[in-house]
Amino acid sequence: MAPGAPTLLLLLLLLLSLSSVLPCAASCPAACRCYSATVECGALQLHVIPPGIPPGTQTLFLQDNCIAHLEPGVLTPLASLRHLYLHNNSLHALEPGAFRAQSRLLELALTSNGLRGLRVGAFAGLAQLRVLYLAGNQLVQLLDFTFLHLQAPFPDDLLSLIQRLQELHLQENSIELLEDQALAGLSSLALLDLSRNQLGTISREALQPLASLQVLRLTENPWRCDCALHWLGAWIKEGGQRLLSSRDRKIMCAEPPRLALQSLLDVSGSSLICIPPSVHVEPLEVTANLGEDLRVACQASGYPQPLVTWRKVAQPREGPPPAPAQPEGGVPVPGGSGASDTGSGMLFLTNITLAHAGKYECEASNAGGAARVPFQLLVNLSRQQQLAPAPPPAAGPISHEPLPEAGSMAFRALGLAMQTVIAAAIALLALTALLLATMICRRRRRRKKVPGPPGEGALFVNDYSEGPYTFAQLEELRDERGHEMFVIDRSKPLFAESPAETTESTEPGPAQGLPLQPPAAYEIHC
Repeated sequence: MAPGAPTLLLLLLLLLSLSSVLPCAASCPAACRCYSATVECGALQLHVIPPGIPPGTQTLFLQDNCIAHLEPGVLTPLASLRHLYLHNNSLHALEPGAFRAQSRLLELALTSNGLRGLRVGAFAGLAQLRVLYLAGNQLVQLLDFTFLHLQAPFPDDLLSLIQRLQELHLQENSIELLEDQALAGLSSLALLDLSRNQLGTISREALQPLASLQVLRLTENPWRCDCALHWLGAWIKEGGQRLLSSRDRKIMCAEPPRLALQSLLDVSGSSLICIPPSVHVEPLEVTANLGEDLRVACQASGYPQPLVTWRKVAQPREGPPPAPAQPEGGVPVPGGSGASDTGSGMLFLTNITLAHAGKYECEASNAGGAARVPFQLLVNLSRQQQLAPAPPPAAGPISHEPLPEAGSMAFRALGLAMQTVIAAAIALLALTALLLATMICRRRRRRKKVPGPPGEGALFVNDYSEGPYTFAQLEELRDERGHEMFVIDRSKPLFAESPAETTESTEPGPAQGLPLQPPAAYEIHC
Protein backbone atom coordinates (compact mmCIF):
# COMPACT_ATOMS: atom_id res chain seq x y z
CA MET A 1 0.00 0.00 0.00
CA ALA A 2 1.37 3.41 -0.95
CA PRO A 3 2.36 5.84 1.79
CA GLY A 4 -0.53 7.93 2.96
CA ALA A 5 -3.13 5.38 1.76
CA PRO A 6 -4.67 4.89 5.25
CA THR A 7 -5.15 8.63 5.52
CA LEU A 8 -6.87 8.80 2.14
CA LEU A 9 -9.11 5.86 3.05
CA LEU A 10 -10.10 7.55 6.32
CA LEU A 11 -10.96 10.77 4.52
CA LEU A 12 -13.04 8.84 1.98
CA LEU A 13 -15.06 7.12 4.72
CA LEU A 14 -15.62 10.47 6.46
CA LEU A 15 -16.96 12.02 3.26
CA LEU A 16 -19.29 9.09 2.71
CA SER A 17 -20.69 9.42 6.23
CA LEU A 18 -21.22 13.15 5.83
CA SER A 19 -22.96 12.70 2.49
CA SER A 20 -25.92 11.10 4.27
CA VAL A 21 -26.26 14.12 6.56
CA LEU A 22 -25.58 17.04 4.24
CA PRO A 23 -28.72 16.82 2.03
CA CYS A 24 -31.07 17.77 4.87
CA ALA A 25 -28.71 19.48 7.30
CA ALA A 26 -29.65 22.88 6.02
CA SER A 27 -33.33 22.49 6.99
CA CYS A 28 -33.00 20.20 10.01
CA PRO A 29 -34.79 21.48 13.16
CA ALA A 30 -32.61 22.64 16.00
CA ALA A 31 -31.45 19.89 18.39
CA CYS A 32 -32.74 17.18 15.99
CA ARG A 33 -30.50 14.85 14.06
CA CYS A 34 -31.22 14.48 10.37
CA TYR A 35 -30.03 11.80 8.01
CA SER A 36 -30.86 11.09 4.38
CA ALA A 37 -34.44 9.87 5.13
CA THR A 38 -34.54 9.76 8.93
CA VAL A 39 -35.05 12.50 11.51
CA GLU A 40 -34.47 11.87 15.23
CA CYS A 41 -36.12 14.32 17.68
CA GLY A 42 -36.55 12.09 20.71
CA ALA A 43 -36.27 13.13 24.38
CA LEU A 44 -36.08 16.87 23.66
CA GLN A 45 -39.04 17.98 25.83
CA LEU A 46 -40.87 19.08 22.69
CA HIS A 47 -44.50 20.20 23.06
CA VAL A 48 -45.23 20.38 19.34
CA ILE A 49 -43.82 18.77 16.25
CA PRO A 50 -40.92 21.03 15.30
CA PRO A 51 -41.11 22.89 11.99
CA GLY A 52 -38.50 22.47 9.32
CA ILE A 53 -38.58 18.67 9.04
CA PRO A 54 -37.54 17.85 5.45
CA PRO A 55 -40.54 16.84 3.30
CA GLY A 56 -38.78 13.71 2.05
CA THR A 57 -38.42 12.22 5.55
CA GLN A 58 -39.50 8.58 5.70
CA THR A 59 -38.77 7.77 9.36
CA LEU A 60 -39.51 10.26 12.16
CA PHE A 61 -38.64 9.63 15.81
CA LEU A 62 -40.57 11.85 18.26
CA GLN A 63 -40.66 9.54 21.26
CA ASP A 64 -40.19 10.62 24.91
CA ASN A 65 -41.41 14.19 24.43
CA CYS A 66 -44.35 16.21 25.81
CA ILE A 67 -46.48 16.46 22.67
CA ALA A 68 -50.11 16.72 23.83
CA HIS A 69 -51.91 17.59 20.62
CA LEU A 70 -51.47 17.01 16.90
CA GLU A 71 -52.46 20.28 15.28
CA PRO A 72 -54.61 19.84 12.15
CA GLY A 73 -52.40 19.77 9.09
CA VAL A 74 -49.10 19.67 10.98
CA LEU A 75 -48.19 16.37 9.30
CA THR A 76 -49.46 17.35 5.86
CA PRO A 77 -45.99 18.27 4.47
CA LEU A 78 -44.66 14.85 5.53
CA ALA A 79 -46.48 12.82 2.91
CA SER A 80 -43.50 10.49 2.41
CA LEU A 81 -43.49 9.13 5.96
CA ARG A 82 -43.24 5.36 6.29
CA HIS A 83 -42.53 5.07 10.03
CA LEU A 84 -43.75 7.47 12.76
CA TYR A 85 -42.87 6.92 16.42
CA LEU A 86 -44.82 9.02 18.93
CA HIS A 87 -44.68 6.72 21.96
CA ASN A 88 -44.24 8.10 25.49
CA ASN A 89 -45.82 11.48 24.83
CA SER A 90 -48.92 13.19 26.30
CA LEU A 91 -51.55 12.64 23.62
CA HIS A 92 -55.00 12.18 25.21
CA ALA A 93 -57.05 12.25 22.00
CA LEU A 94 -56.63 11.96 18.25
CA GLU A 95 -58.51 14.38 16.05
CA PRO A 96 -60.27 12.80 13.04
CA GLY A 97 -58.09 13.22 9.96
CA ALA A 98 -54.86 13.89 11.88
CA PHE A 99 -53.07 11.39 9.61
CA ARG A 100 -55.03 12.07 6.43
CA ALA A 101 -51.89 12.95 4.43
CA GLN A 102 -49.93 9.85 5.51
CA SER A 103 -51.20 7.44 2.89
CA ARG A 104 -47.79 5.73 2.67
CA LEU A 105 -47.31 5.20 6.42
CA LEU A 106 -46.56 1.57 7.32
CA GLU A 107 -45.93 1.73 11.08
CA LEU A 108 -47.43 4.03 13.74
CA ALA A 109 -46.43 3.86 17.40
CA LEU A 110 -48.71 5.59 19.94
CA THR A 111 -47.79 3.49 22.96
CA SER A 112 -48.05 5.05 26.47
CA ASN A 113 -49.75 8.31 25.57
CA GLY A 114 -52.75 8.35 27.91
CA LEU A 115 -55.29 8.02 25.09
CA ARG A 116 -58.77 7.79 26.67
CA GLY A 117 -60.82 7.12 23.55
CA LEU A 118 -60.62 6.64 19.81
CA ARG A 119 -63.03 8.54 17.59
CA VAL A 120 -64.33 7.14 14.36
CA GLY A 121 -62.11 8.58 11.64
CA ALA A 122 -59.03 9.01 13.86
CA PHE A 123 -57.05 6.81 11.45
CA ALA A 124 -58.55 8.09 8.21
CA GLY A 125 -56.00 8.14 5.41
CA LEU A 126 -53.79 5.31 6.72
CA ALA A 127 -54.75 2.92 3.94
CA GLN A 128 -51.34 1.16 3.85
CA LEU A 129 -50.72 0.93 7.61
CA ARG A 130 -49.43 -2.49 8.63
CA VAL A 131 -48.58 -2.13 12.35
CA LEU A 132 -50.43 -0.02 14.92
CA TYR A 133 -49.20 0.23 18.51
CA LEU A 134 -51.82 1.46 21.03
CA ALA A 135 -50.60 -0.39 24.11
CA GLY A 136 -50.21 1.23 27.51
CA ASN A 137 -52.94 3.86 27.12
CA GLN A 138 -56.21 4.47 29.02
CA LEU A 139 -58.71 3.12 26.52
CA VAL A 140 -61.91 1.92 28.19
CA GLN A 141 -64.02 0.86 25.22
CA LEU A 142 -63.71 0.26 21.49
CA LEU A 143 -66.77 1.47 19.61
CA ASP A 144 -68.16 0.12 16.36
CA PHE A 145 -66.14 0.88 13.20
CA THR A 146 -63.22 2.44 15.07
CA PHE A 147 -60.68 1.00 12.61
CA LEU A 148 -62.82 1.01 9.50
CA HIS A 149 -60.65 3.65 7.77
CA LEU A 150 -57.61 1.39 7.96
CA GLN A 151 -58.86 -0.72 5.08
CA ALA A 152 -57.38 -0.07 1.66
CA PRO A 153 -59.38 2.04 -0.80
CA PHE A 154 -59.20 -0.68 -3.49
CA PRO A 155 -59.99 -4.00 -1.77
CA ASP A 156 -60.00 -5.89 -5.06
CA ASP A 157 -56.35 -5.02 -5.68
CA LEU A 158 -54.02 -7.83 -4.54
CA LEU A 159 -51.27 -5.40 -3.52
CA SER A 160 -53.62 -3.44 -1.33
CA LEU A 161 -54.74 -6.62 0.43
CA ILE A 162 -51.13 -7.35 1.34
CA GLN A 163 -50.54 -3.82 2.66
CA ARG A 164 -53.54 -3.62 4.97
CA LEU A 165 -53.22 -3.66 8.77
CA GLN A 166 -51.56 -6.84 10.01
CA GLU A 167 -50.78 -6.13 13.68
CA LEU A 168 -52.92 -4.36 16.28
CA HIS A 169 -51.45 -4.01 19.77
CA LEU A 170 -54.03 -3.04 22.43
CA GLN A 171 -52.52 -4.64 25.53
CA GLU A 172 -52.17 -2.87 28.89
CA ASN A 173 -55.24 -0.65 28.55
CA SER A 174 -58.47 -0.61 30.57
CA ILE A 175 -60.78 -1.92 27.86
CA GLU A 176 -64.05 -3.18 29.38
CA LEU A 177 -66.22 -3.18 26.27
CA LEU A 178 -65.45 -4.38 22.77
CA GLU A 179 -68.50 -3.68 20.60
CA ASP A 180 -69.52 -6.22 17.99
CA GLN A 181 -68.33 -4.11 15.02
CA ALA A 182 -65.28 -2.51 16.65
CA LEU A 183 -62.89 -4.56 14.48
CA ALA A 184 -64.89 -4.31 11.28
CA GLY A 185 -62.73 -3.97 8.16
CA LEU A 186 -59.66 -5.73 9.59
CA SER A 187 -59.89 -8.85 7.44
CA SER A 188 -56.08 -8.89 6.90
CA LEU A 189 -55.23 -8.66 10.62
CA ALA A 190 -52.80 -11.41 11.63
CA LEU A 191 -52.06 -10.43 15.26
CA LEU A 192 -54.46 -9.06 17.86
CA ASP A 193 -53.23 -8.45 21.39
CA LEU A 194 -55.98 -7.74 23.98
CA SER A 195 -54.10 -9.01 27.01
CA ARG A 196 -53.95 -7.15 30.34
CA ASN A 197 -57.21 -5.26 29.96
CA GLN A 198 -60.51 -5.32 31.87
CA LEU A 199 -62.52 -7.50 29.50
CA GLY A 200 -65.17 -9.62 31.21
CA THR A 201 -66.65 -11.03 28.03
CA ILE A 202 -66.26 -10.93 24.27
CA SER A 203 -68.74 -11.84 21.57
CA ARG A 204 -68.28 -14.14 18.62
CA GLU A 205 -69.36 -11.29 16.32
CA ALA A 206 -66.46 -9.12 17.51
CA LEU A 207 -63.87 -11.58 16.20
CA GLN A 208 -65.80 -12.67 13.13
CA PRO A 209 -64.27 -10.05 10.73
CA LEU A 210 -60.73 -11.32 11.49
CA ALA A 211 -60.51 -13.86 8.66
CA SER A 212 -56.67 -13.86 8.54
CA LEU A 213 -56.00 -13.99 12.29
CA GLN A 214 -52.98 -16.07 13.30
CA VAL A 215 -52.15 -14.85 16.83
CA LEU A 216 -54.72 -13.95 19.51
CA ARG A 217 -53.77 -12.88 23.03
CA LEU A 218 -56.51 -12.70 25.68
CA THR A 219 -54.71 -13.44 28.93
CA GLU A 220 -54.84 -11.40 32.16
CA ASN A 221 -58.41 -10.19 31.82
CA PRO A 222 -61.11 -10.60 34.52
CA TRP A 223 -63.19 -13.02 32.47
CA ARG A 224 -66.76 -13.64 33.60
CA CYS A 225 -67.38 -17.31 32.91
CA ASP A 226 -71.11 -17.45 32.14
CA CYS A 227 -73.30 -18.52 29.26
CA ALA A 228 -72.12 -15.56 27.12
CA LEU A 229 -68.58 -16.95 27.12
CA HIS A 230 -69.57 -20.53 26.36
CA TRP A 231 -68.79 -20.05 22.65
CA LEU A 232 -65.17 -19.00 23.34
CA GLY A 233 -64.33 -22.18 25.22
CA ALA A 234 -65.96 -24.33 22.56
CA TRP A 235 -64.23 -22.37 19.76
CA ILE A 236 -60.79 -22.77 21.33
CA LYS A 237 -61.31 -26.51 21.80
CA GLU A 238 -62.56 -26.98 18.24
CA GLY A 239 -59.72 -25.20 16.44
CA GLY A 240 -58.90 -21.90 18.01
CA GLN A 241 -55.94 -23.37 19.87
CA ARG A 242 -53.80 -22.77 16.80
CA LEU A 243 -54.13 -19.02 17.50
CA LEU A 244 -53.07 -19.29 21.14
CA SER A 245 -49.68 -20.06 22.56
CA SER A 246 -49.42 -22.33 25.57
CA ARG A 247 -49.37 -19.22 27.76
CA ASP A 248 -52.31 -17.57 26.00
CA ARG A 249 -54.51 -20.62 26.53
CA LYS A 250 -54.68 -19.86 30.24
CA ILE A 251 -57.86 -17.82 30.11
CA MET A 252 -58.66 -17.68 33.81
CA CYS A 253 -62.15 -17.03 35.24
CA ALA A 254 -62.52 -14.15 37.69
CA GLU A 255 -66.23 -14.74 38.39
CA PRO A 256 -68.58 -16.20 39.48
CA PRO A 257 -66.85 -16.98 42.77
CA ARG A 258 -67.39 -20.74 42.41
CA LEU A 259 -65.35 -20.71 39.18
CA ALA A 260 -62.72 -18.14 40.17
CA LEU A 261 -59.12 -19.00 39.27
CA GLN A 262 -60.21 -21.86 37.03
CA SER A 263 -59.24 -22.03 33.38
CA LEU A 264 -62.06 -21.53 30.91
CA LEU A 265 -60.92 -24.64 29.05
CA ASP A 266 -61.29 -26.72 32.20
CA VAL A 267 -64.85 -25.60 32.97
CA SER A 268 -67.68 -27.72 31.59
CA GLY A 269 -70.27 -26.09 29.40
CA SER A 270 -73.05 -26.93 31.86
CA SER A 271 -71.34 -24.75 34.48
CA LEU A 272 -71.43 -21.66 32.28
CA ILE A 273 -74.91 -20.45 33.19
CA CYS A 274 -76.82 -17.17 33.23
CA ILE A 275 -79.74 -16.05 35.41
CA PRO A 276 -82.42 -14.15 33.43
CA PRO A 277 -83.14 -10.68 34.80
CA SER A 278 -86.08 -9.62 36.93
CA VAL A 279 -87.27 -6.00 37.13
CA HIS A 280 -89.06 -4.07 39.87
CA VAL A 281 -90.45 -0.52 39.69
CA GLU A 282 -92.35 0.99 42.62
CA PRO A 283 -94.82 2.64 42.24
CA LEU A 284 -96.09 1.72 38.78
CA GLU A 285 -98.02 4.99 38.40
CA VAL A 286 -97.13 8.52 39.53
CA THR A 287 -99.02 11.82 39.25
CA ALA A 288 -96.73 14.85 39.11
CA ASN A 289 -97.44 18.58 38.97
CA LEU A 290 -96.17 20.93 36.31
CA GLY A 291 -92.64 22.15 36.92
CA GLU A 292 -91.73 19.42 39.41
CA ASP A 293 -88.76 17.06 39.22
CA LEU A 294 -89.20 13.29 39.26
CA ARG A 295 -86.95 10.31 39.92
CA VAL A 296 -88.06 6.75 39.39
CA ALA A 297 -85.77 3.82 40.20
CA CYS A 298 -85.80 0.57 38.26
CA GLN A 299 -84.28 -2.24 40.28
CA ALA A 300 -82.95 -5.16 38.24
CA SER A 301 -81.31 -8.40 39.32
CA GLY A 302 -79.82 -11.33 37.45
CA TYR A 303 -76.49 -12.80 36.37
CA PRO A 304 -74.58 -11.33 34.72
CA GLN A 305 -75.67 -7.92 36.05
CA PRO A 306 -78.40 -6.73 33.67
CA LEU A 307 -78.17 -3.67 31.47
CA VAL A 308 -81.09 -1.36 32.38
CA THR A 309 -82.77 0.84 29.76
CA TRP A 310 -85.60 3.37 30.14
CA ARG A 311 -87.70 4.30 27.10
CA LYS A 312 -90.93 6.16 26.47
CA VAL A 313 -93.57 4.10 24.70
CA ALA A 314 -95.12 5.82 21.68
CA GLN A 315 -98.91 6.04 21.88
CA PRO A 316 -100.70 4.35 18.94
CA ARG A 317 -102.56 6.72 16.65
CA GLU A 318 -103.62 7.04 13.05
CA GLY A 319 -101.18 8.28 10.47
CA PRO A 320 -97.40 7.87 10.29
CA PRO A 321 -95.60 6.67 13.41
CA PRO A 322 -94.47 9.52 15.67
CA ALA A 323 -90.84 10.43 16.14
CA PRO A 324 -89.11 8.98 19.22
CA ALA A 325 -90.04 10.98 22.31
CA GLN A 326 -87.35 12.62 24.38
CA PRO A 327 -88.56 14.37 27.53
CA GLU A 328 -86.92 17.61 28.56
CA GLY A 329 -84.44 17.26 31.36
CA GLY A 330 -83.08 14.13 32.97
CA VAL A 331 -81.88 11.16 30.98
CA PRO A 332 -83.05 10.81 27.40
CA VAL A 333 -85.57 8.04 26.86
CA PRO A 334 -86.03 7.71 23.09
CA GLY A 335 -88.18 4.87 21.93
CA GLY A 336 -85.86 2.05 21.15
CA SER A 337 -82.56 3.00 22.79
CA GLY A 338 -82.75 5.01 25.99
CA ALA A 339 -80.36 5.71 28.80
CA SER A 340 -78.75 2.64 30.28
CA ASP A 341 -77.18 1.68 33.57
CA THR A 342 -76.24 -1.56 35.25
CA GLY A 343 -78.17 -2.91 38.20
CA SER A 344 -80.33 0.11 39.06
CA GLY A 345 -81.49 2.46 36.31
CA MET A 346 -82.79 5.87 37.36
CA LEU A 347 -85.31 7.81 35.29
CA PHE A 348 -84.74 11.48 36.09
CA LEU A 349 -87.06 14.16 34.67
CA THR A 350 -86.69 17.85 35.48
CA ASN A 351 -89.21 20.68 35.03
CA ILE A 352 -92.05 18.37 34.08
CA THR A 353 -94.38 19.53 31.29
CA LEU A 354 -97.41 17.95 29.64
CA ALA A 355 -95.08 16.43 27.05
CA HIS A 356 -93.64 14.12 29.73
CA ALA A 357 -97.00 12.46 30.42
CA GLY A 358 -97.44 8.98 29.05
CA LYS A 359 -96.33 5.39 29.35
CA TYR A 360 -92.71 4.45 30.00
CA GLU A 361 -90.95 1.11 30.05
CA CYS A 362 -87.97 -0.14 32.00
CA GLU A 363 -86.10 -3.02 30.35
CA ALA A 364 -83.33 -5.12 31.86
CA SER A 365 -81.33 -7.48 29.65
CA ASN A 366 -78.35 -9.79 29.93
CA ALA A 367 -77.07 -12.86 28.14
CA GLY A 368 -79.86 -14.90 29.76
CA GLY A 369 -82.78 -12.86 28.40
CA ALA A 370 -84.75 -9.67 28.96
CA ALA A 371 -87.57 -8.43 31.21
CA ARG A 372 -89.74 -5.30 31.02
CA VAL A 373 -91.99 -3.37 33.42
CA PRO A 374 -94.39 -0.56 32.38
CA PHE A 375 -94.62 2.74 34.23
CA GLN A 376 -97.33 5.42 33.85
CA LEU A 377 -96.70 9.14 34.39
CA LEU A 378 -99.67 11.52 34.80
CA VAL A 379 -99.26 15.31 34.85
CA ASN A 380 -101.59 17.62 36.78
CA LEU A 381 -102.39 21.19 35.78
CA SER A 382 -101.99 23.73 38.58
CA ARG A 383 -105.14 25.25 40.16
CA GLN A 384 -104.47 28.66 38.61
CA GLN A 385 -104.24 27.20 35.12
CA GLN A 386 -107.35 25.09 35.56
CA LEU A 387 -109.45 28.21 36.46
CA ALA A 388 -107.98 30.48 33.77
CA PRO A 389 -110.81 32.15 31.73
CA ALA A 390 -111.15 31.41 28.06
CA PRO A 391 -109.86 34.04 25.58
CA PRO A 392 -112.47 36.38 23.99
CA PRO A 393 -113.75 35.44 20.52
CA ALA A 394 -112.02 37.19 17.63
CA ALA A 395 -113.99 39.58 15.42
CA GLY A 396 -115.49 37.92 12.38
CA PRO A 397 -117.83 35.02 11.68
CA ILE A 398 -118.88 33.17 14.78
CA SER A 399 -117.93 29.51 14.83
CA HIS A 400 -120.54 27.13 16.16
CA GLU A 401 -118.01 24.45 17.02
CA PRO A 402 -117.76 23.70 20.75
CA LEU A 403 -114.85 25.47 22.40
CA PRO A 404 -112.35 23.28 24.29
CA GLU A 405 -112.55 23.46 28.04
CA ALA A 406 -109.57 24.48 30.10
CA GLY A 407 -108.96 20.88 31.07
CA SER A 408 -109.48 19.47 27.59
CA MET A 409 -106.71 17.94 25.50
CA ALA A 410 -106.59 20.96 23.14
CA PHE A 411 -105.96 23.40 26.00
CA ARG A 412 -103.63 21.07 27.87
CA ALA A 413 -101.57 20.58 24.72
CA LEU A 414 -100.48 24.21 25.02
CA GLY A 415 -97.23 24.78 26.81
CA LEU A 416 -97.05 26.33 30.26
CA ALA A 417 -95.75 29.64 28.86
CA MET A 418 -98.56 29.89 26.27
CA GLN A 419 -101.26 29.19 28.86
CA THR A 420 -99.84 31.92 31.10
CA VAL A 421 -99.82 34.42 28.22
CA ILE A 422 -103.48 33.69 27.39
CA ALA A 423 -104.55 34.14 31.01
CA ALA A 424 -102.63 37.43 31.27
CA ALA A 425 -104.18 38.76 28.04
CA ILE A 426 -107.71 37.99 29.26
CA ALA A 427 -107.06 39.71 32.59
CA LEU A 428 -105.64 42.76 30.78
CA LEU A 429 -108.74 43.08 28.58
CA ALA A 430 -111.05 42.94 31.60
CA LEU A 431 -108.98 45.54 33.46
CA THR A 432 -109.03 47.88 30.43
CA ALA A 433 -112.84 47.73 30.20
CA LEU A 434 -113.20 48.41 33.92
CA LEU A 435 -110.85 51.39 33.80
CA LEU A 436 -112.69 52.90 30.82
CA ALA A 437 -116.08 52.66 32.55
CA THR A 438 -114.63 54.12 35.75
CA MET A 439 -113.09 57.04 33.84
CA ILE A 440 -116.40 57.90 32.17
CA CYS A 441 -118.27 57.80 35.49
CA ARG A 442 -115.72 60.01 37.22
CA ARG A 443 -115.83 62.62 34.48
CA ARG A 444 -119.62 62.73 34.69
CA ARG A 445 -119.63 63.11 38.46
CA ARG A 446 -117.19 66.02 38.38
CA ARG A 447 -119.64 68.20 36.45
CA LYS A 448 -122.68 69.69 38.05
CA LYS A 449 -125.85 68.71 36.40
CA VAL A 450 -127.61 71.79 34.85
CA PRO A 451 -131.33 71.61 34.12
CA GLY A 452 -131.95 71.26 30.45
CA PRO A 453 -134.00 69.41 27.99
CA PRO A 454 -135.05 65.93 29.04
CA GLY A 455 -132.34 63.40 28.40
CA GLU A 456 -129.53 65.98 28.34
CA GLY A 457 -126.39 64.90 30.10
CA ALA A 458 -127.33 61.22 29.89
CA LEU A 459 -125.60 58.44 28.00
CA PHE A 460 -127.87 56.99 25.36
CA VAL A 461 -127.07 53.66 23.79
CA ASN A 462 -129.27 52.39 21.00
CA ASP A 463 -130.21 48.74 20.83
CA TYR A 464 -128.25 47.40 17.86
CA SER A 465 -129.55 43.85 17.72
CA GLU A 466 -128.32 43.37 14.17
CA GLY A 467 -124.66 43.18 15.15
CA PRO A 468 -122.06 43.70 17.87
CA TYR A 469 -120.83 47.14 18.88
CA THR A 470 -117.65 48.32 20.53
CA PHE A 471 -116.39 51.34 22.42
CA ALA A 472 -115.00 52.67 19.13
CA GLN A 473 -118.59 53.43 18.03
CA LEU A 474 -119.11 55.94 20.86
CA GLU A 475 -119.21 59.54 19.60
CA GLU A 476 -118.45 62.29 22.09
CA LEU A 477 -120.50 65.50 21.49
CA ARG A 478 -121.27 68.67 23.39
CA ASP A 479 -124.63 70.39 23.42
CA GLU A 480 -125.29 74.16 23.39
CA ARG A 481 -124.53 74.47 27.10
CA GLY A 482 -121.24 72.53 26.86
CA HIS A 483 -122.52 69.32 28.41
CA GLU A 484 -120.88 66.13 27.11
CA MET A 485 -122.97 63.47 25.44
CA PHE A 486 -121.83 60.03 24.40
CA VAL A 487 -124.11 58.69 21.68
CA ILE A 488 -123.81 55.73 19.37
CA ASP A 489 -124.62 56.59 15.73
CA ARG A 490 -126.41 59.94 16.09
CA SER A 491 -127.75 59.60 12.53
CA LYS A 492 -130.50 57.41 13.92
CA PRO A 493 -133.13 59.11 16.09
CA LEU A 494 -133.21 58.05 19.69
CA PHE A 495 -137.03 57.85 19.70
CA ALA A 496 -138.77 57.32 16.35
CA GLU A 497 -142.18 58.80 15.85
CA SER A 498 -145.05 56.39 16.15
CA PRO A 499 -146.48 55.31 12.81
CA ALA A 500 -149.93 56.29 14.08
CA GLU A 501 -148.77 59.92 14.46
CA THR A 502 -147.36 60.08 10.96
CA THR A 503 -150.60 58.81 9.42
CA GLU A 504 -153.13 60.92 11.33
CA SER A 505 -154.42 62.54 8.11
CA THR A 506 -154.85 59.18 6.39
CA GLU A 507 -157.96 57.18 6.72
CA PRO A 508 -157.67 53.74 8.19
CA GLY A 509 -158.28 50.94 5.76
CA PRO A 510 -158.22 47.23 5.72
CA ALA A 511 -154.77 47.24 4.15
CA GLN A 512 -153.22 49.35 6.89
CA GLY A 513 -150.60 47.40 8.82
CA LEU A 514 -149.98 47.21 12.50
CA PRO A 515 -148.21 50.19 14.07
CA LEU A 516 -144.42 49.63 14.43
CA GLN A 517 -142.89 49.63 17.89
CA PRO A 518 -140.33 52.41 18.47
CA PRO A 519 -136.75 51.20 18.75
CA ALA A 520 -135.70 50.75 22.34
CA ALA A 521 -133.24 53.16 23.94
CA TYR A 522 -131.27 52.73 27.13
CA GLU A 523 -130.24 55.52 29.45
CA ILE A 524 -127.14 54.87 31.48
CA HIS A 525 -126.46 57.17 34.44
CA CYS A 526 -123.00 57.10 35.99
